[in-house]
Amino acid sequence: MKKTTPDDPKATGIKRDDHQHDEATRRILDAMLQAPPVSLDSLKPTQALKTSPKSPFGVLPDIRAIEALSHVSLMLKSTEEVSDEITVFASGIERGLVWSLVHSVEMSRSLVDALLRANGVDPEQIHRSA
Repeated sequence: MKKTTPDDPKATGIKRDDHQHDEATRRILDAMLQAPPVSLDSLKPTQALKTSPKSPFGVLPDIRAIEALSHVSLMLKSTEEVSDEITVFASGIERGLVWSLVHSVEMSRSLVDALLRANGVDPEQIHRSA
């Protein structure tokens, strides 16, 4: 019997130095474990960041941490929803990569939303009002 569809293309792996990646991860974890707990109220507000004249986006100064986290939660929820839609149309390795992206976004949003709830902000209320 003759095969009607060709085999999927072989994925080409990118060589990377996992040792450097592991070392960077270890340094980040060590710093996190040694850092004392910080209250959101004690965090300084944002500072304006100079952007390129070509960039239509920038970060405004004096945004409190709780407000910034609220916006991050909204952006992560949007990313999660878009990624869910893309996953439906992906196949093979692409579906796995998109699923991994969705999983990372969901974990990130869970952490941000937990911080918001711990500080008296209901993330679901933010999402409904957007």
